[in-house]
Amino acid sequence: MSEASFENICIFHIMDGLRDGLSHFSLPSRVALIYAATPDAPPRICDPQGLLVGHEPKLRDYYLYSNAWRNGCAADGQMVFIESDESKLDLAGTIALGARSQSVSYQMWFTDEHPGMCSVGPTKRWLEYAAGLLSQNFATREVMNLDTAGFVLQHCATHAVRDYIVDERSRLGWLDTHVRIYPFLDAVLGVSGTQEEGAWPRGRMVVVEPNQLDQVRFICRFPATEQPMMADCKHVRKLLQAVEESGRVLVSDGIRVLGIAIGPMPGAYLAAQFSGTHGFLWLKDELVCSFFDGGFHSSNMRANLVQLEEQLLETDMSMEDQHTLLQIASLMVNRVRDRKHGCTLVIDTGKERLRMSGQHFERPLDLMDSGQLKLACSLAKLDGAVHLGRDLKLHGFACLMDGRSVPGENRARGARFNSALRFTAEHDDILVVVVSSDRPVSIIKSGVELTALCHFRIVAGLSRPPLLAEWIMH
Repeated sequence: MSEASFENICIFHIMDGLRDGLSHFSLPSRVALIYAATPDAPPRICDPQGLLVGHEPKLRDYYLYSNAWRNGCAADGQMVFIESDESKLDLAGTIALGARSQSVSYQMWFTDEHPGMCSVGPTKRWLEYAAGLLSQNFATREVMNLDTAGFVLQHCATHAVRDYIVDERSRLGWLDTHVRIYPFLDAVLGVSGTQEEGAWPRGRMVVVEPNQLDQVRFICRFPATEQPMMADCKHVRKLLQAVEESGRVLVSDGIRVLGIAIGPMPGAYLAAQFSGTHGFLWLKDELVCSFFDGGFHSSNMRANLVQLEEQLLETDMSMEDQHTLLQIASLMVNRVRDRKHGCTLVIDTGKERLRMSGQHFERPLDLMDSGQLKLACSLAKLDGAVHLGRDLKLHGFACLMDGRSVPGENRARGARFNSALRFTAEHDDILVVVVSSDRPVSIIKSGVELTALCHFRIVAGLSRPPLLAEWIMH
């Protein structure tokens, strides 16, 4: 097999596995690579889904007008990783990580940085795995290993989270640790999927270094012979009932549950917050990732209202009112999602307010008042839409949206979604936010869903990656 053919096959399998794995950990993700196999080789680029399109000027200045990226080398058998901030190659909307090795002189991997990520740390560890596999396969030249390399990268979520936690704890000075991360992560997923009398787990569990336990304010401790093993998910799930809806936490050394405590925790402790069907993993005060559906994910579970913010910016409302209205909508949406019921927000940005059929008030509710805002959140549970005006007031609830059929209606979506498409198609100054009971949020204007996920084209195979200079010229 020729050198070029091996490069094509190797990069394709690694990139395909990386893209698939990151798309399950986050939202659908693209992946790109810039590399030079030897110290004097010109840089090549592999960007089959257009992730780096629009960044050509910065890539040209860094890779073609400068040789700074070539500086540095790795000793035989070693790999040196390059953070994007070290290389001054921060491209908006991307996460990047590079590496140098004897087999691949330079490589820089890129992927999408999605809004609402808990942390980019696990994703960077994922890019490290890709860089390591590329270097390893370039060194061995074993075609039989390439399929395995792609498969490995599809299932790295737990490993990426674990390695990020270990790296961060080391950075905080916890090199000599007795806490084993994998058993804790397995226990978190096991407990999160275990119901007790039909209820999903709620409460907080922390892991503290054994030599820090004397600083924990225990309310009660269990005898050594009666401490439940973390691996006994059913037992741990039952114990969580003792700390639900309270400031109390279950305390573990990473192997067993030692007791129940209250107050601040010492050292670089780990914490799992169970919130029903989902939960969050913390390292001290830093959010690492979320967990749901039996796996770890990058989402912070907050509604992404970027498109709503963009649409408000295009109105003639003052910047202050735009910001306040966005905050009100965000609070209402997230509260509704947390309570697991759907709702529809009609945001009326027109100077002449639309008259909607529904339940109205003698005086509109002032959403700047916290008490009335809480009432508005409760009214959102009723069938029908709530009507918010540009004056930051709630003018109606249980409102009906009607309209003629429009292209783009989706039979797989509910009545809220399709009614919003029809209604906004006939009213230019209306934005509608549809919150489904299973958490997805859709923002609709002029009969079009602005939040529709982009489905990137599937890459069936790759030709040899072009030279970066040629790619920029085209």
